[in-house]
Amino acid sequence: MSDFPRAHRVTIADVAREAGVSRTTVSHALSGQGKVNAATRAKVKEVAERLNYRPSARARSLRSGKSQTLALLSSMPAAVSAGPSQLGFFTELAMGCARTALLEGYVFVLAPPTEAADPVDLLDIDGAILLEPTVDDPLAEALRDRGIPYVTIDGPSSRAGDDALTSDEAGPARASTASTGAASKWSIDLHHRATAQLLLNHLLGEGATQPALLVSRSLRGAQIAAREVYAETAAARGFTQLIAEADETSGEDGAFAAAEELLAAHPDIDAVLAPIDTFATGAVRAAQEFGRTVGEDLLIATRYDGLRARTSHPPLTAVDLGLEAISGAAVEMLVTVLDGDHSSNATVVLDGSTESVARDGGDAKPAATDESGSAASAGSSGPVLVVRESTAGHPPDRSKDGA
Repeated sequence: MSDFPRAHRVTIADVAREAGVSRTTVSHALSGQGKVNAATRAKVKEVAERLNYRPSARARSLRSGKSQTLALLSSMPAAVSAGPSQLGFFTELAMGCARTALLEGYVFVLAPPTEAADPVDLLDIDGAILLEPTVDDPLAEALRDRGIPYVTIDGPSSRAGDDALTSDEAGPARASTASTGAASKWSIDLHHRATAQLLLNHLLGEGATQPALLVSRSLRGAQIAAREVYAETAAARGFTQLIAEADETSGEDGAFAAAEELLAAHPDIDAVLAPIDTFATGAVRAAQEFGRTVGEDLLIATRYDGLRARTSHPPLTAVDLGLEAISGAAVEMLVTVLDGDHSSNATVVLDGSTESVARDGGDAKPAATDESGSAASAGSSGPVLVVRESTAGHPPDRSKDGA
């Protein structure tokens, strides 16, 4: 016998018996469907409230053919998404999504990246949020094959700018018809370009003259944007493009090997931008292997201000991506799609610019500027720089070495 005896749950049959009507009439009266006169509807509602009747979610699902369940999915390999990373990025997004989903009447499920099974085949969901898909993403293909609507959290490519609506036309969000990743009709912008530019500008502003880029070989939007911004900035500022690559599946060890090779070949490197936090900690290991002092003669910055960045030695300068606003917007967009609004393709860019802040007792830094050059406003939903020890120092002028 169970230690937790189950109390009697009031059923639709109980309400029907008390109200003196059929179960079908109760169902129609409470759902607003069917033809029920006003007096009967009022009586049924009064009885249901008095008996504390709560419709069964399971029965409601059977009647509607919907599970009232949404999921967060990602194809990122465990090598870059597990450990401290999964306790930050995925969890922060999932919590924001779950809060909004409950308010919209949905249960939200987090399906951690796994190489053992296709989570789409295991889940009974009405829709999904797909995080930073790569080109020809297998999860996107599985969702399309099953006819499950999905929204991506990713971002427009640099080529989408000409199609973007103005803020006056789109209200609090701007939309474009082009996106990277898995070609979803609907996407929430994760500020890939603005984030890469913010980090690179910070490294250069701290005195770096030869920054390098450490990225994955994948075609995810954040990696593409980092390459684009890095190439544009190198051309504008006149430094040599030095790019190291590693497979996502190789994780921190692969990034360590790539960074080690890069630093050995180019000892004049004084900063490294590594958008993937797992890659950034690999770069820290490589720097220490070469006797470099991170935060002094080598600056390192990464994209996501999560547990891995905060617990690195030294802690890494990173970016608060505003995931609370992004996750909520993704769920709201998905619910809109599920409600039947397929009127247009859209990539939503939450309004907000960028600013620089200091943490861990550091002195306040001057506000950074966004790509348009305008100063940031406090409390914006855009990316916000979090400056830590990994970029706290000023690299020495290596051109004077041996002079």
